[in-house]
Amino acid sequence: MKNKLILTTLTAFTSIALINCGGKDGGDEAGAKSGDATAGSASLGAGTEGGVVLETELPDELIEGTPKPIKLPVAHEDPTAAPQFKVPEGTVLLSKGKPVTSSDDAPIIGSLDLITDGDKEAGEGYYVELLDGLQWVQIDLGKESEIYAIWLWHFHSQKRAYNDVIIQISNDPKFEEGVTTIYNNDYDDSAGLGKGGFAPYAETRFGLLADGKGTKGQYVRLHSAGNTSNEMNHYIEVEVYGK
Repeated sequence: MKNKLILTTLTAFTSIALINCGGKDGGDEAGAKSGDATAGSASLGAGTEGGVVLETELPDELIEGTPKPIKLPVAHEDPTAAPQFKVPEGTVLLSKGKPVTSSDDAPIIGSLDLITDGDKEAGEGYYVELLDGLQWVQIDLGKESEIYAIWLWHFHSQKRAYNDVIIQISNDPKFEEGVTTIYNNDYDDSAGLGKGGFAPYAETRFGLLADGKGTKGQYVRLHSAGNTSNEMNHYIEVEVYGK
């Protein structure tokens, strides 16, 4: 049973923060130290001025197992609501049922079509598990679109943070040219795609909402490199919104 999302306050959603981070082997005590931004401050912004609030359905909360310590400089408090993020009127969900490819074409658990099937629940049967190391999944929207938001759920039945979360948009299916990065929390460039300004965040049922800023492209590619509980990569759902 899913709850209809009622977007309330932007300040409640603090899992996206701008910080200067230490190495990935640093513990929680590394914290978020920055002369440019306050730890835990929201950096998503309000979205399109004069737009409409983006709504989705949130999955039910399901917490299983004993989480391992998150030994990353995570700078946030667990959100209690999603942000009040605005998109242009007429923005729609573009990714539902769209084909998904991956750097790992033989997932360990699940199938790639789960990523765009519209189901965000936790537990087995709802997520895809990819190999360890740096991996990516890619959604083909079918044609060039203006992308205003990407909502991502990796794995929310256990508190954990995923490494090197990078979201890119391009019209090139090989992502060799014309690539725009809209989100990057790889603070030490271990993925080799450049350092990002966003902080690592712990997974919750509220997911991660990234501002697409109207970037044009047919393909959306999402990277990750394992997580703080194990070395594997997981995806429950990715929603791409635009025109």
